[in-house]
Amino acid sequence: MYPYGYYQGYLPQPAAHFTPEYEFQQFEQYDSDRQPQQLERRVTALERQNQDQSREITRLNRQLVNLADQVKMLNQTVDRHTRRLNRLNQRLRAVENRLNIPFTPFDGEF
Repeated sequence: MYPYGYYQGYLPQPAAHFTPEYEFQQFEQYDSDRQPQQLERRVTALERQNQDQSREITRLNRQLVNLADQVKMLNQTVDRHTRRLNRLNQRLRAVENRLNIPFTPFDGEF
């Protein structure tokens, strides 16, 4: 029962891959494999794209709210004109009844 797989009487010699220079070279290789500058540029580009899309969504939402307000105002205008036309039709029928003018809805002359 020897720890780490060593047998008695054997002491491992320091290997080349445990030297600080080797570890630094491995870090540089790993670092160059990851290419942090490219990753950072990509992240920055994605963040910028996200901000642009957020601004565009905000602009479109404002435009949608403005359009909804315009539709609401137009509906109110239509309702006012409809009520006015209904009142005018009632007054016209009252005049027709007083003057004994027959009402024909498909006449097209009046």
